[in-house]
Amino acid sequence: MIALDLSRLLSRAGRETPTGIDRVELAYAEHLIAADASASFTATTALGGLGLVPRDRAEGFIRAIGAAWRGKPEVTGDERHVRRLARHCRLAVLVSHHHLEKPAILARLKARSPARFICLIHDLIPIEYPEYAKPGQAENHRRRIETAIRFADALIVNSGVTRDALLPYLEHAGLASPVLVAPLGLDLPAQPADSIDPGPPLDRPHFVYVGTIEARKNHLLLLNLWRQLATELGASVPLLVLIGQRGWEAENVVDMLDRCPALRGTVIEHNNLPDSEMVRLLKGARALLLPSFAEGFGFPLIVDPLDGPGWRAAILDYAAANSPRRAAQLERLAGWRPPLWQDHFASVDRFIAETATASHRS
Repeated sequence: MIALDLSRLLSRAGRETPTGIDRVELAYAEHLIAADASASFTATTALGGLGLVPRDRAEGFIRAIGAAWRGKPEVTGDERHVRRLARHCRLAVLVSHHHLEKPAILARLKARSPARFICLIHDLIPIEYPEYAKPGQAENHRRRIETAIRFADALIVNSGVTRDALLPYLEHAGLASPVLVAPLGLDLPAQPADSIDPGPPLDRPHFVYVGTIEARKNHLLLLNLWRQLATELGASVPLLVLIGQRGWEAENVVDMLDRCPALRGTVIEHNNLPDSEMVRLLKGARALLLPSFAEGFGFPLIVDPLDGPGWRAAILDYAAANSPRRAAQLERLAGWRPPLWQDHFASVDRFIAETATASHRS
């Protein structure tokens, strides 16, 4: 029996929009509901242990939170009821970093049950780039990684970039736990939900940036560039649409968004946008911008995040009705399709089955 830890999703109840890791945990929960009638769901309890969430309540909660984030809200059930972790659990799966900094939880699980443990590591950014994390997060994340390596019988990562960052920690611990690279999938609605008012169509070419507003995402480069373009181009400046919640240590970005006159009517900020509306904006955009300094998903750097003139040239080119660079990129992408969740789970399900039947590591 597989038990998926829902602790992070439960902690996100009430949020209007999900983060990237929230989306991953939701995708795993929905996959298990559809594919495994024997799967169960766990969560941390008030006493600091793990408890089982009754399957019917877990399913109701997962349906409700998924519908809310996709722009089709439903009434949630009681997602808080938990009971003690059953001793017949054979395989525990954690696909967020939630509570990994507390090794005692997993130590008790491993000591009291025969369960094997599989953990998905999203990135090591707080360790590699502590300047972009909240104070204290570098050490917290180091403990998470050490806990995962100590207790996990197998590890899943979302990209070769994350695997390469993780391997030195495995080597230092003298372990050779299996590591599966499984790119994350895409699952967005094709059309806006009927209940969402799409608002008036944008009257100029627009670009979209999707991501939490934080220093690592480098919004500041785009805002300074757009202020310059607005001054030079006036009413013909393209629009910049920012989709994402305001995060931490982004005071300079927030100050510009709130107080820079040149950006009014030129930069549009959406902090709580359903996926259905985000799809509409993405489909109509001249391009998706990603000037981030660091990502765990393995995104390739097309333009250096410090190259302001390069970003300016690319944006002005793509904004044109007959952009040669945009046309060339679209031609290169002809026939390409993004990885889907079905691709991800095809490899993950095999990996989980192999782990479940493998001998316990010493």
